[in-house]
Amino acid sequence: MLRRGAVFFSIARGKVSEGIDFNNHYGRCVIMFGIPYQYTKSRVLLLRTDFLETTFGVRDKDFITFDAIRQTSQCVGRVIRSKMDYGIMIFADVRYSRADKMKKLPGWILQYMDPQHTNLSTDRAITTAKHFLREMGQPRSLNEEVGVTMYSRNQIEKMAEDMGLDEKFAGGFRDTSSTGGGNSDGKKNGATDANNMDLDVLN
Repeated sequence: MLRRGAVFFSIARGKVSEGIDFNNHYGRCVIMFGIPYQYTKSRVLLLRTDFLETTFGVRDKDFITFDAIRQTSQCVGRVIRSKMDYGIMIFADVRYSRADKMKKLPGWILQYMDPQHTNLSTDRAITTAKHFLREMGQPRSLNEEVGVTMYSRNQIEKMAEDMGLDEKFAGGFRDTSSTGGGNSDGKKNGATDANNMDLDVLN
């Protein structure tokens, strides 16, 4: 039987949109219809916005918009669950292109939001999605990811140097100012023994 995947519908602020991961092939695209605002007549929300405005000078409109965009980020983030994962996020509402909405999106989304990918027609969006999925679906080796999704040895050593760390041990670096202790029978502890091991990163 030919399997072509499926479309899964859910609502914002529910268990699916906040607590379930659709990593790798379990989810490659999220389409966000509308902006998930809270019910503005809620007594809890009215008390919260009144407190924020009185105590911190935060306008109720700004908080409500921030909360809605934060919820949007939770929803679309279901398909990006690791540094090796990829997916498409479609904000199917023209209001997301407005400055007061867009600037509240997190940086990890904004850095990939090119102007050429906003306000697309349906046909253009389909073409762009096909090209992206075709490109990302190609096999990639770990060596190609060094310096992109994974740190190279040089990058790690530079970070360690900047932090004042230079003595290597398995899985990272340790400060040379700390000395390895020993137990009663003269054997060095595990942290000191680990200094003789190579750093487990790609060259």
